[in-house]
Amino acid sequence: MRVYPTIFRLAFSWMDAERAHKIGFRAIRLAHSCGAGRVLQKFTAPAASLQTQAFGLTFPSPFGLAAGFDKEGHGIEALAELGFGHVEVGTITGQAQPGNPAPRLFRLVEDRAVINRMGFNNDGAAAVAPRLKSARAALQRQHPGVRPVIGVNIGKSKVVGLDDAVSDYLISARSLAPAADYLVVNVSSPNTPGLRLLQDVETLRPLLTAVGEEADKAAGRHVPLLVKIAPDLSDEDIDAVARLALDLKLDGIIATNTTIARTGLSSSPDTVAACGAGGLSGAPLKQRSLEVLARLRNATAGALTLVSVGGVETAQDVQARLDAGATLVQGYTAFLYEGPFWAARINRLLAKHPSRR
Repeated sequence: MRVYPTIFRLAFSWMDAERAHKIGFRAIRLAHSCGAGRVLQKFTAPAASLQTQAFGLTFPSPFGLAAGFDKEGHGIEALAELGFGHVEVGTITGQAQPGNPAPRLFRLVEDRAVINRMGFNNDGAAAVAPRLKSARAALQRQHPGVRPVIGVNIGKSKVVGLDDAVSDYLISARSLAPAADYLVVNVSSPNTPGLRLLQDVETLRPLLTAVGEEADKAAGRHVPLLVKIAPDLSDEDIDAVARLALDLKLDGIIATNTTIARTGLSSSPDTVAACGAGGLSGAPLKQRSLEVLARLRNATAGALTLVSVGGVETAQDVQARLDAGATLVQGYTAFLYEGPFWAARINRLLAKHPSRR
């Protein structure tokens, strides 16, 4: 019998969602600092059969934690101890910023979904960089073989206009690339005004080119570069981004970010309306995320790594994404509903799949 759903119902479901997140994340970090995570790793470490190759890196598992949970690199080691094959930190911006006014995070429990308008709240690239460096060194010591991978997701500072967006992204790339295993350019959050306009290929091309060059220069090596896109793009725009990624020889595409759509929800219209604007994530995004993955697979024909995220809840969901063409799969929203042993449970069931035997 699983205990966490009862804990969630009694302790967290009635609480402000952002406060609950902070308490839960603090507990995970506390377990790490007390040494409990090291003990747990005997039970949470992914099976060797789950090791996955992507853009020149070896991942302990194809399943990882999407950006948004650890926005500032405070708990990378602790999260890795829970069984995630990679932890994507961010979104991080060139300048520190508080994000949007609270309340800004809302649960739709009936839909196993979340609406957020956090607005890239973070300490800024300069403050986060030392944390990444420290976590990377610690993971290398703790995992002399295959260690959990650190991804870094970067976005545009709110105070910076679109005309200066490239320079702003370069600040983050310069600071963060040396400690990143891979870098993600986020142009798809709905919570920074104008950000999604950067998904237009004519604007995206110089941005990705500049970030890639700056990241490699700062790190003294090739840092795999990916772009994260929205589920709300038209099929034609998805194809255009895929062509651009192939043309620029990007290492991958992450699909998808949150959606601004509110269709097909079980929660009452009044409940949804009370949450206000923001990006919807979780189970309702599952079908569109799969559709975008299928389209990208057809458009890229295996020429670059596809990372699928959106509505992933179970090992069956992860396997379905892998079967549909993803090399890596990420989750986040279900972590809030499933609890700390979610990744370990998924890994355990993935390892039993016939393809792993």
